Amino acid sequence: MEEQKISERLLSMHRCLSDFYGPLHWWPGDTSLEIILGAFLTQNTNWANAEKAIQKIKKEKLLSVETLFHLSEEQLSLLIKSCGYYHLKARRIKNFLFFLSEKYSGSLEDMFNQDWQILRKELLNINGIGPETADSILLYAGNKPVFVVDAYTKRIFFDRHGYFLSEYNYEQMQKFFMKNLPDDYLIYNEFHAQIVMIGKNYCKRKNPDCFNCPLSKFL
Repeated sequence: MEEQKISERLLSMHRCLSDFYGPLHWWPGDTSLEIILGAFLTQNTNWANAEKAIQKIKKEKLLSVETLFHLSEEQLSLLIKSCGYYHLKARRIKNFLFFLSEKYSGSLEDMFNQDWQILRKELLNINGIGPETADSILLYAGNKPVFVVDAYTKRIFFDRHGYFLSEYNYEQMQKFFMKNLPDDYLIYNEFHAQIVMIGKNYCKRKNPDCFNCPLSKFL
């Protein structure tokens, strides 16, 4: 399929899902820090469990970079116990906070003022941050024009709609979207959120509901 046609088709899919869902306002969170914590806490778990952990941190009035930085790893582990793998996630969050303190004096504003491509490389060098987590931080907490790829993306666009070759890795799938969509973080934000909704509710790993899926007309 020609690049222009692919671009038009992707935008048509995005518009179709916009009409179906309306604005999704994803990622939920009142502050950049809350969104960043969510990016760590949702690793290998669902949002409900991650949200419980965030709410506990907020209830204890600990939701600030400085407070979390000075909190011990053990204390943080107990706060985020609801989200699973909590010892590992506490270590990863502390790794990020140490990076933020050392590189940007603890300032999220200064961090996000960095060129996003440079910042992405810096984030990927932090132990515990992979491409999906790094890009979620950049897109949702920093409003940077970078497309997030996840398991739902591969399932919908490779397994079901056949846009990717089987050997496409994360970077290649991401490049596909960023090459064929406008360079606009708002589109990336909404489209990825829509993909998550379709993956959760229709394009399931087993027994997909293709008949009722709003993207069925694009098959």
